[in-house]
Amino acid sequence: MLTYLGSPQLPSDDKRWKIVEATARRHGREPNALIETLHTVQEAFGYLDDIALKFVAMTLRVPLSLVYGAATFYHYFTLKPKGKHTCVVCTGTACYIKGAAGLLAAIEKTYGVKPGETTPDDQLSVLTARCLGSCGLAPAVVMDGAVLGKVGPEQMLARIEKGIRHDH
Repeated sequence: MLTYLGSPQLPSDDKRWKIVEATARRHGREPNALIETLHTVQEAFGYLDDIALKFVAMTLRVPLSLVYGAATFYHYFTLKPKGKHTCVVCTGTACYIKGAAGLLAAIEKTYGVKPGETTPDDQLSVLTARCLGSCGLAPAVVMDGAVLGKVGPEQMLARIEKGIRHDH
């Protein structure tokens, strides 16, 4: 995959790889561009697969283990394609005490998915966050980018269903 000059070849003809490569180049292909480059891949493709992780490692000349470590450490990054809708349940202390576990249980019972999973029809991905910074709204959920505060299981499920139904 390396060319004569040491610049990695793009994994495919997909134009999005040029955007990723431009981000790395703009930062001098230095290791400190890792997070920024991963963000670009995530924004362009929606998730980070093995091909993307290897390309970033080669482009920035860093060990694949470092790239994988960053990709799995930060909650923003995902290694699998997300569903059409995303529900993030805060599991921070305040939210946990006020019912986050019940919210997750309701999602699992209704949709058959646990945190980190996507429904078989790719409609819903369920994630957790250590803290959303909305402790006064506990328990808090982010549904498709909108923060829902002081939400109960029924209210949350209704919002999820509304989002999914709106697509059909």
